[in-house]
Amino acid sequence: MKQLRLKVLVGVFAVAGILSWGGARLWESFGTLPSVPLAAPIVLAVIAAVLAATALSLRSRLRAQRERRPDAKGVEPMMAARAVVFGQASALVAALVGGMYGGTGVFLLGSLDIPARRDQAIYAGFSVLTAAAVIAAAFFLERVCRLPEDEDDQTAPAA
Repeated sequence: MKQLRLKVLVGVFAVAGILSWGGARLWESFGTLPSVPLAAPIVLAVIAAVLAATALSLRSRLRAQRERRPDAKGVEPMMAARAVVFGQASALVAALVGGMYGGTGVFLLGSLDIPARRDQAIYAGFSVLTAAAVIAAAFFLERVCRLPEDEDDQTAPAA
């Protein structure tokens, strides 16, 4: 399984933001702009909380297993792999959604004097922040589930 790359997430965020900004400009020329839902930052925050809770739970279980505590519950490798895949998928979707709402938010910055547009810009800003929280939680989960490095590979003698 490949590690999550920050460059890929930044690229997805940037492309989605540019396309969303252009789409918002185009949509505005035809009529009204679709609204940013209040539920967007809430859903992203819930996903970030689930990822962080999963990471903390796995970290404590792995620590107990390493310390060979008698009451330690083991971590199945497939469960850890599924958690990492869930984290990676969530990070990619969060980068896409964060870029989309970020582009819309940048477009809305031009009309903050209208109260409804100001609220939409605030919702978009919170969506970008919670998308960053999802990405941070996904990186934390991936770090928790990383296998220890094999010491034999690092100290192999040169031929």
